[in-house]
Amino acid sequence: MTNLLIAGAIAAGVVILLAPICIPILHKLKFGQSIRAEGPKSHQVKSGTPTMGGIFLIAGIVAATLIIADWNAEIFLALFILLGHFVLGFIDDYLKVVRKQNQGLLARYKLAGQILIALVTTFVASNLLIDFDPSIWIPVVNAKIDIGVFYVPFLFFVIVGASNAVNLTDGLDGLASGCMAIAASCYAVICLLTGHDDLAIFCAATVGACVGFLKFNFHPAKVFMGDTGSLALGGAFAAVGILSRTEILLAVVGYIFVCEALSVIIQVISFQTTGKRIFRMSPIHHHFELGGWSEVKVVFVFWTVGLIAGIVGLYMLSGTAAPIQLVGGL
Repeated sequence: MTNLLIAGAIAAGVVILLAPICIPILHKLKFGQSIRAEGPKSHQVKSGTPTMGGIFLIAGIVAATLIIADWNAEIFLALFILLGHFVLGFIDDYLKVVRKQNQGLLARYKLAGQILIALVTTFVASNLLIDFDPSIWIPVVNAKIDIGVFYVPFLFFVIVGASNAVNLTDGLDGLASGCMAIAASCYAVICLLTGHDDLAIFCAATVGACVGFLKFNFHPAKVFMGDTGSLALGGAFAAVGILSRTEILLAVVGYIFVCEALSVIIQVISFQTTGKRIFRMSPIHHHFELGGWSEVKVVFVFWTVGLIAGIVGLYMLSGTAAPIQLVGGL
């Protein structure tokens, strides 16, 4: 537990120390956020706010993890997934913010990068992790299903789903960073209970970095994380689920992220098939904003729901004895 607290403190410290240095540089380089004209009118005042703050956010996670955690295959895989998505997000932000290409990194190139990450993860895990096998643990019924060759597509689905879901959640000041801090806190406990102590340190570092980032990202935000941060955080979330072999729990603990992604999917399908919109605007946090909720209220309500979802995820794990072997109890 001490190592987790130290990792969180180091990550938060790195972010808090780097932010006052990096934010003016981002200002000077004119790395400002462009706000969609069709978005909530209250967001137009945010135009020009520095983005790509994910640079120092991810720096905090990496530094704390390398300092506190043991250097093993599991940790290097988690960092590989994190940094792989960091690179994809950085390129996307660079093209949009610096090169002024509205589309950013084309979807096919982003998917290609995520496929590569999934393939490398599977190859390394299957060759270096002793307890790795192509199976999925199903909570509640407490069963393991071996899906064989379908594990790679499943892994790709988890990685793409988690990274893009967190990316979509990053639309209000402090929303993604706060929700990720809560989800990573829950996963730190899950990793401890399933015997993945170093992954728990990685989670604690993620919590600390997100909390430190909130000092500058909570309303009114002085900096945004951009895709540089949100895609990487989504990758980190996928990594801890995959490496702790609790992929299904990701959807429970990350309930807010799932709702954000589903709201976009539902909105697109509805509009393309019927010409009607289900939500006032998607992702769903904008639906509540346009319904009269203040930005801060939406953020606090979503944080609360995220906390409840995390507790439910921990409860689902608490009665498990096998095939997921618990080291302790709740």
